[in-house]
Amino acid sequence: MVSFSAIVAAALALVPSALAAPSGLGAVDSPTPNSLATRQNAPWQYWTEGQGQFNCQQQGGGKYSCSWNGQAGGGLVAGSGWSAGRKTVKYEGTYNPKGPGYLSLYGWTRNALVEYYIIESWDVLAPGEPWTLRGNFTSEGNKYAFYTAQRVQKPSIEGTRTFIQYFSVRDPSEKKVGAVSGTINTGDHFDAWAKFGYRLGTFEQNMFLVTEAFANGTNLPSGTSTITVS
Repeated sequence: MVSFSAIVAAALALVPSALAAPSGLGAVDSPTPNSLATRQNAPWQYWTEGQGQFNCQQQGGGKYSCSWNGQAGGGLVAGSGWSAGRKTVKYEGTYNPKGPGYLSLYGWTRNALVEYYIIESWDVLAPGEPWTLRGNFTSEGNKYAFYTAQRVQKPSIEGTRTFIQYFSVRDPSEKKVGAVSGTINTGDHFDAWAKFGYRLGTFEQNMFLVTEAFANGTNLPSGTSTITVS
């Protein structure tokens, strides 16, 4: 039987490692400035880059909706946020992506400088750098693979820096598109990462349940999402 981490690794190999996935988000209904530190302190973020048609709206009560049709170099990140830390986050809604991107919980820490993701669903899984598998674990009855990557002199909440990324990736046999729902226990992920030798620093202000989409060469993103977070 093929392990689910092998399936994820095969999915990663479909997209060239030169892709630099967008990091971060922005404000209500129109994209905001590109200061990651500023964006992380907002309860809602909406950020775009490049060419394409992007529309995201905050609808109140932790609900947001997005539609996107990116062109070469185009992408977006948008979602609802709350204070970072050990929490149980529930989400539900619809997620219908085509092309690179994911539905994930996302945030940052300082000292150590870490960008972290808990990826729940995707169409084409495309990291910004080659990912290294560190281990597998279970949370809320779901299987995840844990990967890390290093970003060298890229934008961060502390300006242009070299930093590490952590990715929990849900078992491909359990992830869904279309109607989606789930429970994310962030403490389970933080503890699993630490068990594998990868600890977080001091949490930046907020973390977010985001829709992220980005172009990779001729592989262009499109889709819609409507997500409620509680």
